[in-house]
Amino acid sequence: MDSPAEKALRGIGLPTEDTRANESEVRFRDGGWFRFEIPSVEGPGVFQAVVEEAKRLDVPLHRISEGSGIQLLTDQEIVDMACIGTQEQIEVSLFLGPRAGFEISAMQAAQNGGVVRPRLRGMDAVRAALDDAFRAYSLGIRSVLVADEGMLWLHKELREKGLWPNDLKIKGSVMMGASNPLSIGLLASLGLATYNCPTDLTIEQLATVRAFTSVPLDIYVESPDDVGGFVRYGDIERFIRYAAPVYLKFGVRNAPNIYPSGAHWEDTAIRLGRERVRRARIAWEAIGRLGMASRMSPVPCRAEDLAIPVS
Repeated sequence: MDSPAEKALRGIGLPTEDTRANESEVRFRDGGWFRFEIPSVEGPGVFQAVVEEAKRLDVPLHRISEGSGIQLLTDQEIVDMACIGTQEQIEVSLFLGPRAGFEISAMQAAQNGGVVRPRLRGMDAVRAALDDAFRAYSLGIRSVLVADEGMLWLHKELREKGLWPNDLKIKGSVMMGASNPLSIGLLASLGLATYNCPTDLTIEQLATVRAFTSVPLDIYVESPDDVGGFVRYGDIERFIRYAAPVYLKFGVRNAPNIYPSGAHWEDTAIRLGRERVRRARIAWEAIGRLGMASRMSPVPCRAEDLAIPVS
């Protein structure tokens, strides 16, 4: 017999448990099931190295993302990243700041305070993040990365009033932490273009999210130590099969956290970028052995849902 909770959930058409009974029927606009993303590409020097390594290893690349933040990039560096993205037809997603973890927040350093680390503290921070978005857009970027749902709400409100560029997309950071179909669906309703799931969701949990929302999911195949350090190459087939459409992301375990990055970290950032591409090559070979390569979005990708920069 159904419990009161099960009756309540069924009464409004919600799943009552995590399941992967059915393959995903959702696709990217170009029909693809999956795409490749290289994260932590901290500046144009790292981006150029990632592109070179991807060509050398014959790795498809649809999107790169950056984590130190727009506020720590010069105008010229943003322009250079936009130019590389335009030339190579790769989406470039830059992080909006500031964030509590970089500022004077005491709570973010407390034992239980990590939850506030990626957040925007106060309206000064919200205004600065909005300035980040508009500055990046003016320099050619068409995708920004957020970790605060308030910025998602603001994006939705501004867009409805014609005050947000229609072609500037919002990508949800793994640091947002939403971990169930309801919270992820709520974020998607605010206009997310894609959402980066927490790194420890099971296949069943991901499949249940997919049954509830069509927003593309970003999934770490290998995650940095500070967000789990999981190495999940054996799950690639199930990621594609049950959570499509997905961006497969490649961090590196057993590596330093380089945020905030800069010239003092560039040599390390470049080596890490090249290694992330090598990890992507490992995944690409596995996908070939699985007979799933044809399910990938083409490269270069011309789909409207890929936010290629303008230069």
